[in-house]
Amino acid sequence: MNMRKMVPFAILTVGVLINFLPLPAKAEMETYMIDTVHSSANWKIRHLFSKVSGTFADVTGTIWVDRDQLETAKVQATMTVKSLDTNHEKRDTHLLSSDFFNEEKFPLMRFVSTSVEATGKNEGFIYGDLTMHGVTRSVKLEFKVLGFGPDPWGGYRSGFEASTTLKRSDYGITYGLDDKGGGAVGDEVEVTILLEGIKLGPDGAPFKVK
Repeated sequence: MNMRKMVPFAILTVGVLINFLPLPAKAEMETYMIDTVHSSANWKIRHLFSKVSGTFADVTGTIWVDRDQLETAKVQATMTVKSLDTNHEKRDTHLLSSDFFNEEKFPLMRFVSTSVEATGKNEGFIYGDLTMHGVTRSVKLEFKVLGFGPDPWGGYRSGFEASTTLKRSDYGITYGLDDKGGGAVGDEVEVTILLEGIKLGPDGAPFKVK
């Protein structure tokens, strides 16, 4: 066969073969509903010369994640202030009062992500807006993806951990600082958020593993 005729024939043959080759798996954005029973927002803060810890047990919201493209992930989470627990009833009552969280006026805290920076396959930084005590500020959290897999009830789950340090004075919570209380309570709050997600199907119902 003439070489000039063979070249277009070869190009045509390659084109036909490519059409029959399996395409790479398409990236998939998965939706996970935060499981309140297995999620929490935990914190600790200096009190005098030691530290006191507490948790917000009522965390709800949604996580959208593509495992192969973490940069596209999104999170919306709401924490009920009244779910605060420091294992001391009198202290909890004080923290919920107008001296601190003012739960009656500001019953919810809310985090909405704005972007994600992946630094590895299962870790990175998530940026977003945190609204607390009537104030909204941009925050940066370091996160880890803890895993994905089926649960014992026929569903499918995910796990995440995130941490950051906040200044409560940035949100107008200043009781116990130097001007009130002689600095008995610190300003910096170390926060660790633990989230377990329940995968949802296209219909919005919990996904079932076949």
